[in-house]
Amino acid sequence: MEGRIKENPYILLEASLMKELDRLSPMTDSRCIHRVPPRLRLVREKAYAPRIVSIGPLHHEEKALKTMEEHKMRYLQYFLGRTNLSLMHYIEKIKNQEAELRSCYSETIELQSDEFIKIILVDAIFVIEYLFRYWYPEILHENDCMFGEPKMSSVVWLDLLMLENQLPFFILEDLFDPDIFPVSSEYSNRIDGVERISIMFLFHKFLAERGIYIGGKVAKLETISCSEVKVQHFVDLLRRLYIAPILKAEATRRPIAFNAPSIEELQRAGIQFKVGSNNNLFDIRFEDGILEIPKLEVVDSTEVILRNLVAFEQCVGTDDTYLSDYVSIMSKFLDAPKDVALLVEYGIVENWLGGNNELSTMIKYMGTGVDVGPEKFYYDTLCEDLNKYCSSTWNRRMANLRQNYFNTPWATISFIAAVLLLILTAIQTICSIISLL
Repeated sequence: MEGRIKENPYILLEASLMKELDRLSPMTDSRCIHRVPPRLRLVREKAYAPRIVSIGPLHHEEKALKTMEEHKMRYLQYFLGRTNLSLMHYIEKIKNQEAELRSCYSETIELQSDEFIKIILVDAIFVIEYLFRYWYPEILHENDCMFGEPKMSSVVWLDLLMLENQLPFFILEDLFDPDIFPVSSEYSNRIDGVERISIMFLFHKFLAERGIYIGGKVAKLETISCSEVKVQHFVDLLRRLYIAPILKAEATRRPIAFNAPSIEELQRAGIQFKVGSNNNLFDIRFEDGILEIPKLEVVDSTEVILRNLVAFEQCVGTDDTYLSDYVSIMSKFLDAPKDVALLVEYGIVENWLGGNNELSTMIKYMGTGVDVGPEKFYYDTLCEDLNKYCSSTWNRRMANLRQNYFNTPWATISFIAAVLLLILTAIQTICSIISLL
């Protein structure tokens, strides 16, 4: 070997590179769990980092999340106590799918097989137990700190909706067996006619119970269950529930420089605002000078949910980037606190964050780093119509007239009185001229 190295000093470099190449995961279409791109992460890093519990290998080594590892093991113990199957049965299930599981992550997972299997098994059982205990509290242990401390539970469920904190959905379905979760008649009516409960069913119910929505209304579970497209993970499922009601947008070439006026600019141009009647969050309409925007309720969790849904769209490269497009146009609409105040006044935005400054900043920066093109933009026609309306001199003059002379009942009466006085004066003048002839 030494002789070969003397002949060619790059042999060790070759061996090192070959070892790295051997560790690379195969490039497949199954990659669905990604690191959030730096262009998004640098804007608001906390929105993408789990605070209490790590799920999967990407954040497993973080010291701040190690406290939950003991609790995960207790959930595994409770899970095994309800089944006649051995721990080895579940280990082998994951081992048999290890290659497929690894291929779901967009980066190579530098873990030995045993460690990788352990992480997937423990975390998957934790998620299953957490969802089931949330919906069926009869199986709760009296000392379960997850549900004994509401603040902890509220942080955990938000951690489960972060892009980097996901498990492939198929492994949750594979490990879940509804027969090992005994449910008394007291809770059986919660199944809502479903013959067999599933992870998808529990997650959907979990969303509804927690009130996890950003406006509009999530679709019925049947629209996803009957879909031919396989759900990849919880973030993917939540996105599908939101976009299910949307009719597929026509593929149109958007303007090179995407732009939309702010709400204040739209108001100055004479545009009126109305709460959208459709439960579809994305259904923003403009017709006859009226802009309809579906109601947006903003709570503490809204930013985290929206940012992670958008990050997923930005990573997978889908053509239908509905959430990215929605965030982009809303960041243009709500450019300043006054824009927020106007939509709050019209009942379009329900702000539970506190001040309008905070919400304006949150929405404005949420659009930073989001790519909305270049081939298709869901609000392309809307932006074109709004810009055209605002650039019309006639519309601006009419808006100025309404805002300056008809903004209050007394102003309207005064204007009408002034016009009548002018008319009467003109008539009197004409009559005087006629009498002199």
